[in-house]
Amino acid sequence: MPRLISAAERLVLSRDLIQKARLLPLPADGGKYDFSYIAQVKDLLRQARDYVKFIPQSAGASAEIKADAARVLKEIEQADKEILH
Repeated sequence: MPRLISAAERLVLSRDLIQKARLLPLPADGGKYDFSYIAQVKDLLRQARDYVKFIPQSAGASAEIKADAARVLKEIEQADKEILH
């Protein structure tokens, strides 16, 4: 049976994935318009979103954790715009 991950750990993992997406090197031949680069960035940001998307609706999370999760979701949207647009 898989181990449960706490909300705080999910926030940390999500931020790590956002950072990974930001640090992903641009391909030399296609730049940021290379399809595999776009797919890698989208996948990392999707994983980050999946970690935190249900925390704001969770009954067991504190208000501080819920607010932090909302901030992470905004960070994901901002990273998507900064990296790909």
